[in-house]
Amino acid sequence: MKKRMGTAAVLAVGVALVGLPAAGQPAPVTSWTLTAPGASLAPTPAAHIALDRGRLTLSVTRGATTVLEPSALGVETANGDLTQGLKVTGITQQPVHDEYTTTTGKRLQHTYDAAETTLDVKGPGGAFAVVVRVSRDGVAYRYVFDTPKWVTVVREASEFAVPQAADSFLLPFDNGRSDYESIHVHKPVAQQDPVEYGYPALFHVGDTWLSVLESDLNGSYAGSRLTLTPQHRFQLTLGDPAEVAKGPLATPWRALIVGDLATVTQSDLSTDLASPAKIADTSWIKPGAGAWSWWSEGTGDLALQEKYVDLAAKEGWAYNLVDSGWNAAWVPDLVAYAKQRGIGSWLWADAKITDTDSEREKNFKQYADWGVVGLKIDFVESERKDRTRWYDAVLAAAAKYHLMVNFHGAPIPRGIQRTWPNVMSVEAVKGAEGTKPKPGRVPFPIEHYLTLPFTRNLSGSMDFTPVTFSGVRPTSDGGELALSVLFESGVQHFADSVASYDAHPVAERLLKGIPTAWDDTRLLAGDPGKLAVIARRSGAQWYVGALAAGPAARLDAPLDFLPPGDWLAEIYGDGADGQLQVTTRRVTSGGVLTVPVAANGGFAARLCVAPAGASTCP
Repeated sequence: MKKRMGTAAVLAVGVALVGLPAAGQPAPVTSWTLTAPGASLAPTPAAHIALDRGRLTLSVTRGATTVLEPSALGVETANGDLTQGLKVTGITQQPVHDEYTTTTGKRLQHTYDAAETTLDVKGPGGAFAVVVRVSRDGVAYRYVFDTPKWVTVVREASEFAVPQAADSFLLPFDNGRSDYESIHVHKPVAQQDPVEYGYPALFHVGDTWLSVLESDLNGSYAGSRLTLTPQHRFQLTLGDPAEVAKGPLATPWRALIVGDLATVTQSDLSTDLASPAKIADTSWIKPGAGAWSWWSEGTGDLALQEKYVDLAAKEGWAYNLVDSGWNAAWVPDLVAYAKQRGIGSWLWADAKITDTDSEREKNFKQYADWGVVGLKIDFVESERKDRTRWYDAVLAAAAKYHLMVNFHGAPIPRGIQRTWPNVMSVEAVKGAEGTKPKPGRVPFPIEHYLTLPFTRNLSGSMDFTPVTFSGVRPTSDGGELALSVLFESGVQHFADSVASYDAHPVAERLLKGIPTAWDDTRLLAGDPGKLAVIARRSGAQWYVGALAAGPAARLDAPLDFLPPGDWLAEIYGDGADGQLQVTTRRVTSGGVLTVPVAANGGFAARLCVAPAGASTCP
């Protein structure tokens, strides 16, 4: 076998050829161990590719921990089976260094370093390549068909053999809606039901956490999901009966974020693997918070919407969202009223009115002429290939008219916020719509809130519409307020009523002008389903959100992330009487912020450099 070596000196590749076989014996096992740049500095993932009796497998380790047991690679196409009888005919290697900017996410400036190995593979059904990337936070691979001809993929052999003893947090997949609005099931892999699950899937294997997801989905392929087989191996299931595309074809990345819980939570692998931005000028794209009347009072009329514009102006939020039920007769007047107060207007739209070029051109031009800045496009409800093609068409048309987009009733984002920076958020979550008061409604389990920062929010911005004090909820007021920081969304819709926010002046003090685009994100403490303490930075200020399940307790937020110097911490939490209260204290880097919280409670904090004599953050 000839190896073609590129310039990736950082890539450690071990090739073990196990002797030559005697006549009639099976071919030897050939294996490659792929590691990340700088892998010797700390425990980082290693990918192990093996060719055994004509079948390719991938396993992943981190230190002494096997995170992924040998798992099948390969595809079956209309031309033949490329899962067995395989030969590796060549290997090329190169380093990958990428720096890019996003408009949303855990941070806006990103750097990605990985070692990439391409294995040229030949089998009875033709030829293809397996491209594997290993970075300090994960492993990813995709299949590439370098041909100008049409390619029809009817099955991927791709599987994820997570150890059966591993703990898991899995989202049951609703194939009828593809809206990802279920609650995660927390059990060991061996006890999970053999059904379909959506991404991201979270696992705890020994001392290591693993998140399985998908990135760089485009119109040549449908979104996939994971099917747990009776043998408790996760099999990748295609979104269509067959994926048909004109070559060259590169499938989406099958990605595994690997590390300690902080590494997994802070990872940008979903966008690192995505295609570069298709919008050059993003100056018109502005993340921000927004008022939203639908949850508490419906859409109503012009007068009601003006009331919520006034709320947004009072709170220092950027936007007002007008949901289903708006009337074209009064929308232009509303937009003008909002503009006078410095508020941008978003409109709800049914996905049905965006199906064709002519519909998009007519409707998007009309909205832009009115002065609308964004659209909440609802009832997407599919991730089949015709819908993934639709995304590109819709987002290109929206960009033409400088319209930001928030998708609802939609699948999870898969790196789309890098490729299309005008995507501010996606629902794809069982959010606060399910807490709107009505007879017989019961609150979500507190574990739901405490799983999302480690699962759904890893795939991209999440429009949960939090901080609904009047909702049916398990959280204390302090815990509910903490969601404004714990849940990341480029456009954060605060869903409660004007009267409710007026009745919570302490919360208003924090929410006034709260950022929704962050320069950095750090996990300070966490235990999925039980505890989440996350810090996010905007400019020179840091915000902390903390929430814990269970009885009243004291929560610790280590402050090692702060630069040296004196800092002022404004802490928003539950008082002894159950009402929100704000306290301030001076802190320093390396200290610990300890805050008492109520049952199922938490707190939010704002930290700023403390000038002499200052008692509040500016």
